[in-house]
Amino acid sequence: MKEPATIWHNGEFKPWHEATTHVLSHAIHYGSSVFEGIRVYDCLGTPKGFRMREHLERLYDSAKVYRFEIPYPIDTLFDACCSLVLRNGLNSAYLRPVAFRGYGSLGVAPKDPPPIDVAIAALEWGAYLGDEAREKGARVCVSSWNRVAPNTIPAGVKAGGNYLSSQLISMEAHRLGFDEGIGLAPDGTLSEGSGENLFMVKDHILITPPQSASILAGITRDSVIRLAHTLGLEVREIPLSREALYLADELFFTGTAAEITPIRSVDDIDIGIGRCGPITGQIQTAFFGLFDGQTVDRLGWLNAIEDSVSMESGASSVCA
Repeated sequence: MKEPATIWHNGEFKPWHEATTHVLSHAIHYGSSVFEGIRVYDCLGTPKGFRMREHLERLYDSAKVYRFEIPYPIDTLFDACCSLVLRNGLNSAYLRPVAFRGYGSLGVAPKDPPPIDVAIAALEWGAYLGDEAREKGARVCVSSWNRVAPNTIPAGVKAGGNYLSSQLISMEAHRLGFDEGIGLAPDGTLSEGSGENLFMVKDHILITPPQSASILAGITRDSVIRLAHTLGLEVREIPLSREALYLADELFFTGTAAEITPIRSVDDIDIGIGRCGPITGQIQTAFFGLFDGQTVDRLGWLNAIEDSVSMESGASSVCA
């Protein structure tokens, strides 16, 4: 990871290595953190955030489910995101806001809850599964690890503890020589990748597992569904069997980090033509076209990254 100069931590801009937390922080022991990933794209020489406010709104929603309050208004975090990109001299970036229960008590559910720490990083991050996978397709396997069952932990919340499941899926896939793994829902139907939503193309219909399949209903997933409608594609959110993977015409992952990544094989069975298929290619073109002007941003998904007032003491500022 290429380390940037500056990070935002508890209301202050700090040198990267000064953003520290105590080893007895609650989140380290119990996974009590919520986070987001936000892409900033170089749009013809101008950095623009992709659906930044929706990502930050989900951060606050995730904290609400876990019954803690982020001690800053959403506009302060929005402005901090903008300022970090500029301070670190980035035209494109990956933003990582995180909020977590900090140092104060070792109880699982303490009577005196620890303070909530908040940090935001802005750094360079290319194609999550690699440039070759984004262009030619990823080699994927079905994991032996299932996704979490309903009413165990909330799969629809982007919380740090949820990603213990993701680590098991991804590490198993890498150990077996694959780029990524797909987890099944507790009932054996398809769920998602370790950090990506899953889409299938069959008979020119775009199909994706429903929210009830232990998935995170991703913002990029939602973007793809909306873009597909503009392309005249039928979209269905329905349960899917494991064997449907092998018989698909096309498969692809979506996610903030993964963006739109085609899947060329599953368990060493070639999918469709064994590389990025035509409908996946259409969706990739429409998605990435938002950032070079080929696709009109009719829904206002792009946020200009503009100068904001100094927030050294956590003061709010204006950032369109």
